[in-house]
Amino acid sequence: MHVKFLPEVHIERAADELLGAYGLKFGAVINPPVPVEEILECHLGLSLDFDDLPTRLGQSGVLGAIWVENKDVLIDQSLEPTEHPRQEGRFRFTVAHETGHWVLHRTQLIESRGAPLFNDKPEPSVVCRDTAQKPPIEQQADRFAGYLLMPKEMVKAQWATLTGSAEPYVAEDEIKALAGRFGLAENDLPTVEIAKRMAAAFHVSGQAMQIRLIKLGLVLPKKPPPSLFG
Repeated sequence: MHVKFLPEVHIERAADELLGAYGLKFGAVINPPVPVEEILECHLGLSLDFDDLPTRLGQSGVLGAIWVENKDVLIDQSLEPTEHPRQEGRFRFTVAHETGHWVLHRTQLIESRGAPLFNDKPEPSVVCRDTAQKPPIEQQADRFAGYLLMPKEMVKAQWATLTGSAEPYVAEDEIKALAGRFGLAENDLPTVEIAKRMAAAFHVSGQAMQIRLIKLGLVLPKKPPPSLFG
């Protein structure tokens, strides 16, 4: 489905507004982890459950799906965090991703499908798969998920707590050492230790946290050039 272009700042604002609205109703979320399941179910009023989605939908690699008319979200059973604790980060990101579809896309999705379909087995509004090439609707939901699970000010506060400083970490040497140990290509960035520690606090994957930290300028993959005024 074609979706309207949304600037990054608008997606981040939507995630922050959702977290703020949840906080007004249930208490401000100051420290990680962000209660993404409660936001989806208690605040937005959607149902959340698990299923064997590849079998149910006849598609491989399905991680989540949302039925906007019925306010239902299903996550693939392979991500069930009680049975698969190592998948908790991916589970939470998928829940936040589906929340992103609800917040950003539900009006367009309903309009594109015509009259609501309230029956036992409607087709899902969006099927979210584990693929390298993602259409804009999936990219937008991914960005929303990152902003919701790792809000900027919360990340900065946790960074200061863990590192004792607001200064960025230049990770070039650690990245080179890790890449050499695991035989990674130059453009493949292994997850550095501080990103893993931050990820544990936010209950997200190390990779997702490292992407967020790099974007916020808290982890620098390469040494910055000398300042002209230094």
